[in-house]
Amino acid sequence: MDFQMTPRQIQLKQRAISWTEQMYQYELECEMNNGLTAEQHEKIKHSVIDHDLAAINMPEEWGGAGLSVLEHAIVSEEVGKLTGALWDTLWRPANALKACTPAQREEYLIPEIRGERRDAVAVTEPQAGSDPQNLRTTATRVGNDYVINGEKWFVTVGDAADFIITLCSVDGAPTMFLIDKDLPGVSVKRVPRYTHTFVYEHPEFIFDNVRVGADKILGEIGQGYELTRDWFVEERIMIAARTIGAAERATLLAAEWAREREQFGQPIVNYQLVQNMLAKNAVDIMTNRVLTYQIAWEADQGMDRKMLNAKAAVIKLGASEASNRCVDNALQIFGGRGYMRENPVERLWRELRVDRIWEGTSEIQTLIVGNEIAKRGAEGLLSYAGAVRR
Repeated sequence: MDFQMTPRQIQLKQRAISWTEQMYQYELECEMNNGLTAEQHEKIKHSVIDHDLAAINMPEEWGGAGLSVLEHAIVSEEVGKLTGALWDTLWRPANALKACTPAQREEYLIPEIRGERRDAVAVTEPQAGSDPQNLRTTATRVGNDYVINGEKWFVTVGDAADFIITLCSVDGAPTMFLIDKDLPGVSVKRVPRYTHTFVYEHPEFIFDNVRVGADKILGEIGQGYELTRDWFVEERIMIAARTIGAAERATLLAAEWAREREQFGQPIVNYQLVQNMLAKNAVDIMTNRVLTYQIAWEADQGMDRKMLNAKAAVIKLGASEASNRCVDNALQIFGGRGYMRENPVERLWRELRVDRIWEGTSEIQTLIVGNEIAKRGAEGLLSYAGAVRR
């Protein structure tokens, strides 16, 4: 079995490393100023294009980079080392937009691939989080149009996006709509402050009698959960990859510090308790990287969607939990210096906490895995697709 990266994957990884290293210069300013200036965003946009990293999850025939799931994960791991969620300036259209009609593709997806537009996904509501059955946002048919009413929370990139992919109920059928943010009736209720400092915000939106045509339905009526699930699956795989990259950066910084920092006449890396933390970090990073790459590769082989949903939950759960442990260990090794916001480890420590919550909490991921075992047994979940594929 060949575990070597292909020349294409190596070259892609190097491009991702190069872009990430360019982005380090913006980290502290993003933290201290709660974001970046319009001029900085414009420079970053050109840098993304120059590194051929725009819309990496979209097909080449539409102008995207056309990466496989594994290649996408390789890039995500590298850019995940950035603080302030600066990895999100490397725009990736929501994969639900693959369901666009040709006209929708020209209006929304193609411009976003070029970096001219930006989407945000609005699923969560005050009453509906991990359980979408509580969906309260409605789209009511009025003539040839739909009138949308409801409230959405945690709309990441909602401040920068110009259209919102919104999950609504059409007479009980979950359905996605493309809603331009400048339409009458669309407003921001508030922009909450969070533990982390991200380059983009997570506003709460109100939809008050927002009128859209039937041509703004994404996919089909009743397809909303399916599109949401596919979006969650991609995001969960990439959360796993990004958190591994963050844990690696924090561990490398902590290991370097431990070799330099002297206490009681010798570097603290010589003390077994410090070695124990670094060793555990190495195990967590290496095992979760290999597993994430495996599941990403299996996704590229056309794995059954229900099985992929379960396996994505496994790696999202495993990597996000492990990476939080790693960064916490790294901060502890730095001691008081690790608790200063100017230290990248402190920022990663705050930022990684949400990865155990968004796109499904760790508890929800556990339920997904458990339900898969209860319904279809453990064999498929525990098998390696490469060993059985013909």
